[in-house]
Amino acid sequence: MKNKIGVVGLAVMGKNLAFNIADHGFSVSVYNRTPAKTKTAIDEYKQSGLEGYFTVQEFVESLEMPRKIMLMVKAGEPVDKTIEELIPFLSEGDLIIDGGNSYYLDTIRRDEYLKSKKLRYLGVGVSGGEEGARRGPAIMPGGSKEAYALVEPILTAISAKAEGKDCCSYLGPNGAGHFVKMVHNGIEYADMQLICEAYSIMKNLMGLEPDEIGDIFKEWNEGELNSYLIGITADIFKKKDTTTDRPLVDMILDAAGQKGTGKWTAQISLDLGTPIPTITAAVYERYLSAMKEERVGASEVLKGPKKKLIKDKEFIESIRRALYASKICAYAQGFSMLRVASEKNNWNLQYSEIAKIFRGGCIIRAQFLNEIAKEFDKDNQMANLLTAPYFVSSINSYQEDWRKVIARSVESGIAVSAFSSSLAYFDNYRNKNMPMNLLQAQRDYFGSHTYQRVDVDGIFHTQWS
Repeated sequence: MKNKIGVVGLAVMGKNLAFNIADHGFSVSVYNRTPAKTKTAIDEYKQSGLEGYFTVQEFVESLEMPRKIMLMVKAGEPVDKTIEELIPFLSEGDLIIDGGNSYYLDTIRRDEYLKSKKLRYLGVGVSGGEEGARRGPAIMPGGSKEAYALVEPILTAISAKAEGKDCCSYLGPNGAGHFVKMVHNGIEYADMQLICEAYSIMKNLMGLEPDEIGDIFKEWNEGELNSYLIGITADIFKKKDTTTDRPLVDMILDAAGQKGTGKWTAQISLDLGTPIPTITAAVYERYLSAMKEERVGASEVLKGPKKKLIKDKEFIESIRRALYASKICAYAQGFSMLRVASEKNNWNLQYSEIAKIFRGGCIIRAQFLNEIAKEFDKDNQMANLLTAPYFVSSINSYQEDWRKVIARSVESGIAVSAFSSSLAYFDNYRNKNMPMNLLQAQRDYFGSHTYQRVDVDGIFHTQWS
């Protein structure tokens, strides 16, 4: 009896995804180039339905046809190498699925290459980390509909569930799935940075202790900010360090890591000409945080303003509103980027479906994704979430607090780059007259780049001097 699907790559994500598939009654073959990892996975999974193989040929031959093989290997060259190792043993119509965080242009290239070999290919975004892979991730498939149909029963079965709906849905051809996953990660960067800035304000401007901040986040998680990230943040502030008995968060070095998907999102936004300042600010903050030694040195010579602590507990509600408004802007930027990419690549993305996928299993799952889904159900061609009636009402009523929080932070020398970038994005987007008329005049002055007029059609140039 041949197995239903194979998984290549048994690091944390691959192993747990294989276990998840087997849990749902699909027989799984697993292979890792390091035999010890294959043996460890088989020993760890005590139930039936999981079989390990130690050569590529045996692994491929263990699968029913058309074969379905999911790659859970590091993005980049390892994916290409693994594909080349598999090809000699595959037959026409077999399917390779890349479940890693691959660059979407690589996915488009591989899709074309495998078509020339008469093989099928899917680029599938998988979100949710170790726990999501094991218990139910958000899954974002891109490729041909025929290829997706081969594996749809498996992917939908193992996906997270939100309000009874599978957090997995076909998104579009070639690189659509990996592009959506990349933007998801970009939004994740922004969401995390915004939460960190809210924490910084409460700590440095209000003098609150981690335990108090944990209580605040727990309360926020019971309202419109309800989300996975707010929930785990509340838990983090309550955790004690077993060595010092101090809050563990205070013992962690303030130098952030990253794996590159946020950087890709920022880079590609420039290529597409779609602004995502909150997401980009979040990426830059991680780079700045990594410059720990430089920052320590700079702190000795560069002095900021004297802080004026705020004792008014009502200011906490202002921070909450500022966080929510900024969060809306981050999601608006991400979905606008999806729209621009969809139009350029003819993907025909359905944004309500994407919002519904994001509701379960993934890192950015949040209550207000239900509202985003509803707004796109009404109008899939909506240019920007900021203009959706539900969010217009919230952001208009919250903006006074939003501005107050940023102003008080800046006055006290507390960096709030993501909050500020969100507000600047909002103010620019709502402003029918930006100061770029002067910029166009400057460009025409020094480079004869021409300009348009507000009163008549045409292209104009002026001899300025």
